[in-house]
Amino acid sequence: MDIVFQQVSYIYQPNSPFEHQALKNLSFSIASGSFVAIVGHTGSGKSTLIQHLNGLLRPTVGELRIGEYQLKANEKLANIKALRRQVGVVFQYPEHQLFEETVEKDIAFGPKNFGIASADIERRIPQVMKAVNLPLDLLKRSPFELSGGQMRRVAIAGVLALEPTLLVLDEPTAGLDPKGQLEIMDMFAALHKQKGLTTVLVTHNMEDALKYADHVIILENGTKYLEGKPEDIFIEKEKLESVQLDLPEEIQFLQTFQQRFGLSIPYRGQSITELAHEIKQRLEGMNQNE
Repeated sequence: MDIVFQQVSYIYQPNSPFEHQALKNLSFSIASGSFVAIVGHTGSGKSTLIQHLNGLLRPTVGELRIGEYQLKANEKLANIKALRRQVGVVFQYPEHQLFEETVEKDIAFGPKNFGIASADIERRIPQVMKAVNLPLDLLKRSPFELSGGQMRRVAIAGVLALEPTLLVLDEPTAGLDPKGQLEIMDMFAALHKQKGLTTVLVTHNMEDALKYADHVIILENGTKYLEGKPEDIFIEKEKLESVQLDLPEEIQFLQTFQQRFGLSIPYRGQSITELAHEIKQRLEGMNQNE
């Protein structure tokens, strides 16, 4: 599902003493099937942007297209429910939205609300449990008896049960320990590839943006500040620091390595193991040439 923003602005409480412009003449496009990270500090407009993606907000000025759906200023979208069925949003701390008696009922709630047939829901539930790495024997248990990490996976399963084509992740690892963060992000990366989803990750975690995204959009004060491939964006140290963002640790390390040894190793998405091997080769080659 492709996404196009065309000169979108959004104003909260217009014509009042509390008027605030959260988005300002914002234009960009996201190709169907891509994994895009939206990055920015608090107040940059990230949350307002993603609320446009399922029609919770409509532009004050401008328009956007999400697949076949168009949202325009001062125009209601007649088939807004059809759009929301296609857009799965995982908000921060999604486990706070759990409320049903059992895990099975909680996962089924969203699909039932959208009128999906019971037989289809029954077919989907085991599939999404497998996708979020939860055993089927949890289905009859109360979600409130589970661990925090399991509760989050149940909430994510409920989003996946809608079989969205666009997956929006709003700080999905908030509050998790490092191991839990890695597991959740690896899970989303696998789902993105397996199902051919368009994935939009809203994050302040520069490492996640670098590791998982193939395109990055950085917001500043409601405007698009930088846009491009992660490996190109995350070498702009001065530009990032000017909007209160740090370089990912991998990029910082490679820049320090270059300063110390005079050897440049461009970042191409290598794993830590691959980087270590490449550094070893370069150092050995330097010693042989001495």
